[in-house]
Amino acid sequence: MLDKTDHEAAQPAIARPAQAPLPPAYTYLSRHVVLPKASHDETAQMNFLLNLVSHLGSKVAPRMAAVYERRVAPEFMAQHGRPCRESSEVRDAMLRDPIYQTWAALRRNSQEARQQIGRAMTFRQIEQVNASARALNAGSDKLKLDPKVEIPAYVAEVDNHCAPGGYIAEFASDDVSAGANYESGHFVVAGGSTGGKSDMLGRSLAAFVKAEFPNLNPRRIVDVGAGGGFNTLPIAVAFPNAEVIALDVAAPMLRYGHARAKAMGVHNVTFLQANAESLPFEPGSVDMVVTAMLWHETALSPFRRMLAQIHKVLRAGGLALNFEQPNFEPNTPVFERFMRDWDCWYNAEPFWAKLHTLSFRDEMISSGFKPEAVFEHWAEKVMEPGTYPEWVQPVNRHDAEHKLINTRTPSDAENPTAAKRGPLYFFGALK
Repeated sequence: MLDKTDHEAAQPAIARPAQAPLPPAYTYLSRHVVLPKASHDETAQMNFLLNLVSHLGSKVAPRMAAVYERRVAPEFMAQHGRPCRESSEVRDAMLRDPIYQTWAALRRNSQEARQQIGRAMTFRQIEQVNASARALNAGSDKLKLDPKVEIPAYVAEVDNHCAPGGYIAEFASDDVSAGANYESGHFVVAGGSTGGKSDMLGRSLAAFVKAEFPNLNPRRIVDVGAGGGFNTLPIAVAFPNAEVIALDVAAPMLRYGHARAKAMGVHNVTFLQANAESLPFEPGSVDMVVTAMLWHETALSPFRRMLAQIHKVLRAGGLALNFEQPNFEPNTPVFERFMRDWDCWYNAEPFWAKLHTLSFRDEMISSGFKPEAVFEHWAEKVMEPGTYPEWVQPVNRHDAEHKLINTRTPSDAENPTAAKRGPLYFFGALK
């Protein structure tokens, strides 16, 4: 080996740039017999979207604040003689900016592309997927469908997340394509941040309950708006002696969820088709009711009726626990309101903006819970152990919003533990 020259020895080491966070590859999505198989090309397409979604969320979205502050807000002030007061005013003003147009178009198009790829993958093998689900579902008393259940308009008339037909679309007998497509693409639009089983929220809810309510020992748990049971299963695993009920109005999602649960070896979950505006349980017969990202897909009056129903069926000392986007506070900046309302206008989430204006605490109290029993809590994500290599950090389009939320209030700036708050917002109450 040649010795270094004096000149070479004197040179400082070149600092390498830090490894940029990368989303996990699409191949980290956990596989089971009901999940459609991805071809080489479909995997490549999904990997491209994973990186695009993560880049738009972690790198481009934070730049929208500079676009607003340096160009859009001054132009609005010059034209109207005042700053923007409503998120809709920010939206209309931002629509004219080319940088925002590019980001917004890419964000919307990435969602549409995710649906196109996921649906093509699912329908390419729909007969096999439906047959696998049908075999797993046959004769089971854990799948209880009711064709008499009336599908509410806020479900029937919305193509949730830009999926044609939303959660209830059926194209064949015993169809599970809605659930299969959902699982095939959720991993992508979440930037892989919910884990290979798309169950991070359920894991986090279960961990929160065990840590904060160690003596609860629930015997009957109901997951309202459970869809395909992605977050129900880790709750069922965490409480193996409990009767766990995944309740939803969408039959295709429940068929898929039941087959998926059997394929994954989770057997203490009943998948029940019912409308939560009239829960089919006796008063005081449920120990714990959970929801995960349900309320932003529910209209206002049904939301309130469901909360009242949850209060009714819980036993004394029972727990209602919800995960949602946190709501606005009086001092929430108008630009943050705009960024967090974006999905309402462009991602088929029509109740999203209205929900942000409510007080979850007030809504819980109005539904019957005692004020002193209502709580709000920020928690850490709980991921499946060993899900990704240590060099992979999940990043997605909500990261910038979480940072805004976690640092927006004056009280946070004065609170030395504020920076330790997790990104997940829970609200709930003990009855």
